[in-house]
Amino acid sequence: MITNKFNYKPLPRESIEGRRHYCLPDGSRVASVTSILDATQSEEKKAGLARWRKSVGEEKAREITTEAASRGTRMHKWLEDFILTDDLGKPGSNPYSQQSFKMAKCVVEKGLINVNEFWGVEVPLYFPGLYAGTSDGCGIHLNDEAILDYKQTNKPKKEEWIEDYFIQLVAYALAHNEVHGTNIRKGVVLMCVKPPEIEPGLWGEPQYQEFILKPKDFDYWENKWWERVEKYYKNI
Repeated sequence: MITNKFNYKPLPRESIEGRRHYCLPDGSRVASVTSILDATQSEEKKAGLARWRKSVGEEKAREITTEAASRGTRMHKWLEDFILTDDLGKPGSNPYSQQSFKMAKCVVEKGLINVNEFWGVEVPLYFPGLYAGTSDGCGIHLNDEAILDYKQTNKPKKEEWIEDYFIQLVAYALAHNEVHGTNIRKGVVLMCVKPPEIEPGLWGEPQYQEFILKPKDFDYWENKWWERVEKYYKNI
């Protein structure tokens, strides 16, 4: 299902002072998009996360985040396999596998059905000298060039809660445009809410959410991204 339009070169990763960096083709090392976003979070967002961790307790917070990360990783793998082979496969007996399979199937049926063309999965992207990252996917969404990002969530999200997702999409689009000569101004967050557990080992249906970074809003989020990049490099 992949249309090989672009020469995506692997970018080795390494950790520098606890933050993810990428090694670029010219030998330089730059911060990852996620490292920049994490390091430049607003004080309000940091405080909100701290309040949540305090309210549920550190042990429960670790359990919730670990489960979410495991579920998200598995969901991404199902989606990647589907795009590469046109076959979603079958879930294993592990409960996280069953949950993530249902979520991936939901994303395929309600989200990926609108993707006309895939250029790659886990696409390494970089903006020379400044940053790099890995996009879940790139291609054509409803006839527009677009960056694709898959997200899992424990609870439904509101658009005003996902500012960093839009900024992340813009960062990848700018990198793709800079290196590959495209003019991507659209991004799509394909999000799935974990299915409810009806009874032990039996899962209900997950909920699909989709958020679109529209071309008309691209410049606004681009400015937000460059503000975060400037803040990051001023503080390191």
